[in-house]
Amino acid sequence: MRTITAAVALSPDLPFTLRELELEAPQPDEILVRIVATGICHTDISVKNQSVKLPLPMVLGHEGAGVVEAVGSAVTHLQPGDHVVMAGDSCGYCNKCQQSLPFYCDEFVTRNLTGWRRDGTSPLQLRCEPLRGRFVGQSSFATHSVVPARAAIRIDKDLPLELMGPLGCGLTTGAGTVLNALRPRPGSSIAVFGCGTVGLAAVMGARLAGSHKIIVIDPMASRREMALSVGATEAIDPATEDVVGQILASTRGGADFSVECSGVASVIPQAIACLGRPGMCAQVGAPPGGTIMPVDMDHLGFGRGIKGVVMGDANPQTFVPYLAALWRDGRLPFDRFVRYYPLNEINTAIADASKGDVIKPILRMP
Repeated sequence: MRTITAAVALSPDLPFTLRELELEAPQPDEILVRIVATGICHTDISVKNQSVKLPLPMVLGHEGAGVVEAVGSAVTHLQPGDHVVMAGDSCGYCNKCQQSLPFYCDEFVTRNLTGWRRDGTSPLQLRCEPLRGRFVGQSSFATHSVVPARAAIRIDKDLPLELMGPLGCGLTTGAGTVLNALRPRPGSSIAVFGCGTVGLAAVMGARLAGSHKIIVIDPMASRREMALSVGATEAIDPATEDVVGQILASTRGGADFSVECSGVASVIPQAIACLGRPGMCAQVGAPPGGTIMPVDMDHLGFGRGIKGVVMGDANPQTFVPYLAALWRDGRLPFDRFVRYYPLNEINTAIADASKGDVIKPILRMP
């Protein structure tokens, strides 16, 4: 056992609280990572606030990046000193894993959303009692983490580790949804609803794919401006403008694609209604649990559709290094919307993100 520091989500009514925890040595298929930095994702906030109802208390965090300090006896593809970005866990042998779709793994929920290992144990203890410490394969709101080797992606050591963590979730989700799930042809049109990290990544993905019309919708002027700076061609303020009407007019009949990143239930019908014939909406945002949305089947009947996308339909072992290379080449400039905070200011970072003052907060570890 070693002693580490972690920010624990105790309940929706309490702030994240720093605690000293005991961390086990890695099991044969696991590695020990010293976390350098970790992004804060909206999903972390939603679990903490219980709009996404997963069990608490738990150590959250799932955009971690760090340095491998030890490897289990069965791990052969990583070694101490490697720099890694972490993504979710998967079994590696089910049908979807064999198709390079690990985020649709048959064991995804058990391995990523319960906070436990598959066998019901945790690498973390608080005063000798088990504490859920396997959120999305990592629980990276901590100075160290024991993670499944499959959840770690090695990256080049010349890349800035403190920046790379969001590649494991937000950037993969947004860019991957466009590049892997929708696959727009050059010259296509796309509407992106919500200009947080995922939406901005979708904008950059659409630009990489050669979309000629990239329309963003967000109520915050600063986020619309950021979207325009990274590749959007038009921006709509939903508070003052007719969103669907403006998209239909701009695209002369409807967008080829849309990406719904906000998770706001009332926005989902707009993301479908703005589509042309044919057209496809990718639902990426996480609306509150139990949300049921009526759909006009006559509208869908003309070649339109909606599909849920998890983590950009990506295989992180290949997609994360690809995104890192794009950043190095200046084609994925997500560093423009990052702000850093020390771990002990996690609640300030979340407050700033909730107010819209920062798009992607990243926690640096002490």
